[in-house]
Amino acid sequence: MSKTNSAVAVFSRREQAEQAIRKLEGAGIDIRRMSLIGRDVHSEQHVVGYYTTGDRMMAWGANGAFWGGIWGLLFGSAFFWIPGLGPLMIAGPVVAWIVGALEGAVVVGGLSALGAALYSIGIPRDSILQYETAIKADKIVLVVDGTPEDVKRAEQVLAGTPAIRTQTHLAGAAMPAHA
Repeated sequence: MSKTNSAVAVFSRREQAEQAIRKLEGAGIDIRRMSLIGRDVHSEQHVVGYYTTGDRMMAWGANGAFWGGIWGLLFGSAFFWIPGLGPLMIAGPVVAWIVGALEGAVVVGGLSALGAALYSIGIPRDSILQYETAIKADKIVLVVDGTPEDVKRAEQVLAGTPAIRTQTHLAGAAMPAHA
């Protein structure tokens, strides 16, 4: 397991997550260190198309404008169907972590491919299960990884957002959750 440091926030609405990303970027947090995970099945008008060109993604459907805007900000994009979680739209470094977990057959017993990816960077199993539960409930999960200093700064910025929950995971230790 290659441990890293991360701050994780859970949001009720997509707009809140997008505003948090902009606040983090404005605070000098490297946008290439941010990942966003969410489901795109919240309405009757589901995504009916998806494509990527370079760092740009296009989707048609009720939430296409949101995901298209996010893909304009974050690097890397993917659409995964993960058993137990369903269809996920994912942007940022977590895409590579999932692919790495799948390619390296690192899927940890009882965890999804997403859970194994988060576990591979040092997020504890109990926190992963909470994040997966939030995603199943159509919440948006934002992950910021980096140096301990960057992660602590990200946590301070996230504390000023309408996140339902924020938590910091430092290599070797987890910080207490904030509601």
